This record gives sequence, C-alpha cells and structure tokens, in this order.
Amino acid sequence: MTFTPYDGLGDPKKFHEKFRSIIIVNGASDLVLYRCFPNYLDGPAIDWLCTLPTSSISRFQEHAKQFDDHFARSAIYLHDSDYLNTIKQGQNESLKDYMTRFTKVAICIPDLHPEVHLHAINSGLRPGKFEETIAVAKPKTLADFCKKAKEQIDIEELRHARKADKTYYRDEDKMQNSKKSFKLTPRFESYTQFNTKREDIIKEILNSKFIKPSRKADTYQDTKNVDKSKYCIFHQKHGHTTNECVVAKDLLERLARQGHLDKYITGYMQKHAPSSTGNTSSKQQYRGKEKASSTQYEQP
Repeated sequence: MTFTPYDGLGDPKKFHEKFRSIIIVNGASDLVLYRCFPNYLDGPAIDWLCTLPTSSISRFQEHAKQFDDHFARSAIYLHDSDYLNTIKQGQNESLKDYMTRFTKVAICIPDLHPEVHLHAINSGLRPGKFEETIAVAKPKTLADFCKKAKEQIDIEELRHARKADKTYYRDEDKMQNSKKSFKLTPRFESYTQFNTKREDIIKEILNSKFIKPSRKADTYQDTKNVDKSKYCIFHQKHGHTTNECVVAKDLLERLARQGHLDKYITGYMQKHAPSSTGNTSSKQQYRGKEKASSTQYEQP
C-alpha cells in the first residue's frame, strides 16, 4: 500500500489516522512509531520535526498532538464535498476536460462518499444532449456515470477529428483550386507582329540593360511540380517559356507602342532606314531614337 509523505498541506489528523493504520501492528511500541514517523514526512513537515529539542517527547501520543497543533492551519486549504457543487462545465468546455478538472479536486477530498461525488459531477453538467442522456439513463453509481461519460467522450473526440480532417481537406481544395484558376490575362486586345522571336528580343534588351529581370519572379506561379524543360529568361525560372510568358508579352507590347522596339517591327528597317544619299537630319533623328531606346526599363 502506497502512502504519500505529508508535506505540511492537508489535515494532519487524517494523516495520523492513515499512518497508524499502516504502521501499527500488535504490540507496536511508541519507539517503533516515532522511528517510522519521519519516513512519512517531507518538506516543511520534516523541517519542523528537526527543530524539536532532543528528548523533548516521551510518548508518541504527545508528539502527535504537537504535530496536529502545529499543522492544524493547513487543513483550511482542503476542499470539502460542498466545494464540488461549485464546479460547473464551461460553455465551450469538452466533457473530457470538465471531468478531468472535477476529478482533480474530488480525489483530494478525504472520505468523499460516492453518492455525493455522483450527484455533484452530474449537477455540474451544462445543458445539452449528454445531460439529457444522463437524465434519462439515471445512473445509480459513479461507475455507471463514468461509463456513459466515456462513450460520450469517444463520440466528441471522433467528431473533433473528423472536423479537423474536413477543415484540412477544405483548405487543400481551396489551395488547389486557386492554383488551377490562376491565369494571367493579357492586357491588350491586339499585339504587334515582330520580325524577331520574343525570346530573342528579351535576351537582347536584357543584355543591353534596357530592362531588368522581373522582381516578381517568385510570385508568377506555383514553384512546385514545374516543368523543368521550360524556362523563362525574363522571370529567370522554370515552368513556362519566354514566348509563352504573358508578362513579357505585355511588356514588349508596351515598349513597342512607346516606340522603343521599332527595329523589331516587320518592314520598319526597309521603310525607315536612311539611304546613302539621305540628308543628315534624317540620320540624326534615327540615331536619336536609337539613343533614347538605351534607357533602362524595368517591369513594374
């Protein structure tokens, strides 16, 4: 039989009663009781025992009285059975949490009658389906109540697990749907026909530092399960080609409409290139446009 050492908290008289029931045997003397007693003390209780003057106690009964008197005030920290009636299940508290909280108090009450225990824990249930189940079943013993409670706890935990799974899969579906539905929409109704592939134009204007690579490369699309065989020079990442890139296509169209990509437009060189006999002013205008196109341009 286990016996938790007395540490100064709790009713000292109850402790003495339990100590005697364990230690006393037929013919046990005061000396045996006194020598065994320190083995069942801890903390402040053993500290108190060590402060007693040597040979100050002749009989164990006298020692017990001093012990009870010294630690009598510790009994006020114990809850009695009436306190159980103040424990109520919270509005959002699970049955498992309520019973755990209730039991932690109940086990510390000495000689708690099972019927008192049953009545108190039953009275603390919040209105609901389980309370109605108990009202109909009318369990006669604490064991019967605990059996019903265990069944309800299993149901609540199963529902909670299912709800968590549904939430997880719902979030997963939302993420997948958002990824599937993500598609960049072209900004222009019509696009300029270039005499060079868009990929080559992007390469050239990147090398000339006319534009800089997109700063939003990481947010263009999902980085998982991308097609490694495709690469976009403008975004500098895999998953799509430069010719397929809507962002690069829109950028080139905007630059073309601003007059920065005239040399890539079909027929421009034949129509607008200065002849050998052309005047000096036309040559200067062309060179001026070429100079203007050297300005850096970055994708917003």
